[in-house]
Parts: sequence; C-alpha cells; structure tokens
Amino acid sequence: MEQFRRGGWLIALVCVLIGFMVAVQFRTAQDAKGSLSQQRIEEISDRLLQTEHERDELSEELHKMQTAAVSTDNQQDKDLLRYRAALVPLEGEGVIVRMDDSTKPAKAGENPNLYVIHDDDLLRVVNELRAAGAEAIAINGQRLTGTSEIRCAGPTLSVNNVRSSAPFEIRAIGDKKSLENALRMRGGVAETLGVWGIQLDIKASNDVYIPPYRGSIRQSYARETAEREEESK
Repeated sequence: MEQFRRGGWLIALVCVLIGFMVAVQFRTAQDAKGSLSQQRIEEISDRLLQTEHERDELSEELHKMQTAAVSTDNQQDKDLLRYRAALVPLEGEGVIVRMDDSTKPAKAGENPNLYVIHDDDLLRVVNELRAAGAEAIAINGQRLTGTSEIRCAGPTLSVNNVRSSAPFEIRAIGDKKSLENALRMRGGVAETLGVWGIQLDIKASNDVYIPPYRGSIRQSYARETAEREEESK
C-alpha cells in the first residue's frame, strides 16, 4: 500500500512538471513566431504534441494506481472485518486443553455435581486464556465470538447453541508459554479443578487449528452511531 502511495505522488509530480514544460514550450513557440523560421516552429509544435501525449499516458497510469490502491484498501478492510467476526479459519501456536469429568467417587454427604464439569468451569478456563492473550478460542469445534454463550443445557453444555458433553476440547491460539502458564499457575484453574478430580490435560503446540464461526449473525437492535460521551444514569 505504501508503494502505491509513493508511486502515485511521484507520477503526480511528474505530471505537474510536464504540464509546466508544456506551458513554457508553448509560450516559447508563441514568442518565436516572429523570429524563428517556419521549420523551427513546426519542430516545437511536434515536441508539444509528444509532451502532451506523455502527460496523458502518465495521468492514465496515475488513475490506474489510485484505483488499485482503493481496491486494495477495501479488500483489507473486508479481511479485517471477517477476522474480527471470527469468520475465517486460523492456525498458529497455542494450547490444546482437554477437560473431562472426575473419576473420583463422591464421598459420603458430598454433592456429586462437584465432580462433573459445569459451564462456569469452562468459563474459568476460557477467561484465563483470554487474559493471557489468546487471539482465538474454540470449544469442541465451536469458535467463540463476542456473542457466544457457554451455559448448562440439562446434562450437557451449550456453546453457540450447540450441545455437547464431556470430554471438552478447548483450542486457543496465542503465545503457547503464556497460555499454558496461565492455566497451570499456583492456585489457578487447573489446581482448583484438580481438587475435585476434574481432569485438565494441557498440551502446548506449534500448530493449533481453529475453525471459523458457522452460526448465524443477526443484529436487530444495535446500529452504528457517532461517538459521544457516556450519558449519566
């Protein structure tokens, strides 16, 4: 893109210079009518025509470069929007986390639900990954977006309105060391869930693939507006 801008300014400058040359040579030709021979005047006229032709060619090239630059900007904007909307598949280094229910038997008087994975357990893992700089996250193949929900749905969990049950595979792209350390930190989510025997297998990888979001995108009430100061409640 920077190349397009530099090339466009250069061509524009050349066009200005050529226009100036045309004006000077035309004035010279006018002044020469009284003193130069007819042959000399014809030579100058030929040069004027050639210079004007070169100017027109450069102007056309400048227009093409400006059009190409605008098209590239539009495509880059579209690609950025698709990326932010999680509509493109991604790959890169990160972590793959496998979560499964506990295999420990519940002790007498204990709530057996403490030994199975709930929506808040998944949320804790996801929040830790996001806080550690995860750029993209998926749960059992469901790409998380800004409107994704993680909630209990009977004996299963729902992500993007798609139900699934344990085991859960959470994939996250980001700095693999930072992501792994965030989950393994002392007193963190892995240690806390481990108290109840909930299994959390964390694997760092240089090749984590995350699919695109495939759900519907609806926006019925929100609309773009000008920025303004927050109104008092």
